[in-house]
Amino acid sequence: MDQQSPVLNSHNKAEYPPMHTAEHILNGTMVKLFGCGRAVSAHVERTKSKLDYDFPRALTDEEIRTIEARVNEVIAADMPVTFQYVTQQEVAERFDLERLPDGATETVRIVSVGDYDHCLCAGTHVEHTSEIGAFRISSTRYQDGRLRIVFRLG
Repeated sequence: MDQQSPVLNSHNKAEYPPMHTAEHILNGTMVKLFGCGRAVSAHVERTKSKLDYDFPRALTDEEIRTIEARVNEVIAADMPVTFQYVTQQEVAERFDLERLPDGATETVRIVSVGDYDHCLCAGTHVEHTSEIGAFRISSTRYQDGRLRIVFRLG
């Protein structure tokens, strides 16, 4: 594949790179700590973001503190955020391609936060995690098998 001129789906979201990258780290943390899947829905904004997970229960206060600490450790580690362009076929066994938009191009982009998290994404990100700033969970809510985590930066 021509690595110089990949063709991707257009991306019409005006994202705030630090918050979007923090979303990746939070998703990776939830997967690592609880074995759940990545967020089933996300609303990522500059001042406050929300992620919803299929999850069996509410989080304890200790778990919330553990999540915050882990995310902030990754941020402080100044990990590089890198990209790799591949075909859907090359990553079909590694990533859930069902989450791609209808009519997605054959070329996809893997976004890696150091060795901590890897996912398919067409969004904008920081170059190093230290650019994100402090991560804080401002609230959580559990209802009907869905866990919502609301977080802020700064």
